[in-house]
Amino acid sequence: MYVRKLKKQVICDYGQAEVKTREGILRGVISDGTFVFRGVDYAKAERFGMPKPVEPWEGVKEAIVYGFCCPEIFTPVPHDQFNVPHYFGVQGEDCQNLNIWTNSIDENAKKPVMVWLHGGGYFSGSGIEHYAYDGENLAKEGDVVVVTVTHRLNILGFLDLSAYGEEYKNSGNLGMADLVAALEWVKNNIAAFGGDPENVMIFGQSGGGGKVATLLQMPAADGLYKKAVLQSGGMTKGREITKEIAKRTAELVLEYLKIEPENIGKIKEVCYDELAEAANFAQQQMEKETGRRMMWGPVCDGEYYMGHPLEVGFRETAKNIPNLCGTVLGEFMNNFASPKGEGSKNSWTEAYKKEMLESYFGEKTEDLEKAFIAAYPEKNTADLLFMDISGRKAALEFARAHSKMGGAPTFNYIFTWESQFNGGTVAWHNAEIPYIFRNADYLEPSFTPGETEALQEIVSSSWVNFAKNGDPNGGVVPEWKAITENENYTMIFDRESKLALAHDADLLSLMPEVTVSLAGLMGKKK
Repeated sequence: MYVRKLKKQVICDYGQAEVKTREGILRGVISDGTFVFRGVDYAKAERFGMPKPVEPWEGVKEAIVYGFCCPEIFTPVPHDQFNVPHYFGVQGEDCQNLNIWTNSIDENAKKPVMVWLHGGGYFSGSGIEHYAYDGENLAKEGDVVVVTVTHRLNILGFLDLSAYGEEYKNSGNLGMADLVAALEWVKNNIAAFGGDPENVMIFGQSGGGGKVATLLQMPAADGLYKKAVLQSGGMTKGREITKEIAKRTAELVLEYLKIEPENIGKIKEVCYDELAEAANFAQQQMEKETGRRMMWGPVCDGEYYMGHPLEVGFRETAKNIPNLCGTVLGEFMNNFASPKGEGSKNSWTEAYKKEMLESYFGEKTEDLEKAFIAAYPEKNTADLLFMDISGRKAALEFARAHSKMGGAPTFNYIFTWESQFNGGTVAWHNAEIPYIFRNADYLEPSFTPGETEALQEIVSSSWVNFAKNGDPNGGVVPEWKAITENENYTMIFDRESKLALAHDADLLSLMPEVTVSLAGLMGKKK
């Protein structure tokens, strides 16, 4: 079959589709009625240079396979591939690309656009890293346009060479400049894919949440998005990379590479493996000098990036950006493995559970158990040993600070659904992502017929509603009130999703007095 729509200059032919963008024609594929465009270049850049628009081309450019992922200093291997299935793509420095899923290529469709910013901190990951990042189901069921973005990371995206010449002025924030370029591409071209350039939501998890928080504080990103979602990241203060730290890190990199300042241009010719070695050297030295763990990330220069909202305050432009933020119950304190010889936490005897709790919480155990039961009456109190507190507190602080501005509403959540895997696994870092993207069936060990589909419907609908209207309410979603400076409303996503008011206030007030060591827990014997 051959179909031509002259108005849109679109050709659909045996499972492939062509769309005309500002730069030229892209050819993607049609998957069960969904148009998919992969590996679309949104910018080009020389090493340590600012991203530049893609040059127009003649003819048709294929957008059928995924583009390069940013080279990684090291590639983290997931500790549980069953629950967090990964896809490891081909790495290359020419990594400014994005992927699009849409059910319409009518420029008048004006569907909400959901732009996903991947996790992995600022040092690893890609827009295709998780199986869960596939946007087909979300686009189809949510009637939205889904975009996932890959950009420069680690030393390629965040080495501050500004002390060595004007051309490197923003080199400490190139990874973020790439995201601005991606959002500019979306604004200029997404209408051709059925999207509304005036209704763009940015959302991200872990490092992706950090990127959302950073974009809120970047003047260059103003006007390129209308809503912001932060998931398990970006809400904790005290992690800023100052100009002083960034400058010293660059000095150490050049020292390792034996490049003199007057020959700074040579750094563009160094192979990536050598850059990675220099990055490791610099980080190790900086840890010795500063006494803090060094990570790559945006440099707070007070101009291109203004600084974390909880450090310097939200910029006025963030006032009118609806915000949705939250965490999961366990985060990194999950129980994928159980203490040696004891099996699942849900199979522990009451005596052993008491022993474990008292060994970590001491005389506070009884009070903590009461507070936990009050907050989560249907949970096992053993979950106290696997519960994240710092992220939860940061999310509430972030939400209250944004709400205090008195502009657009702020909504808070916590994902607490426990997987049946391994006899019962507390919600882990990344656990909510497949439910948002409607890909929960990828998690085969965790799939619970009836429960999984119902929870997925509520969670995904919340994100889609927010993308459409700046409000997660509607349809199957339980009533969800915005948080206020004094009222900590939180949506609890679980077997029964419900809105709660300060449900864990007592628990949070008690937990800072104790420190749980997961490593110690895993090695503890009866």
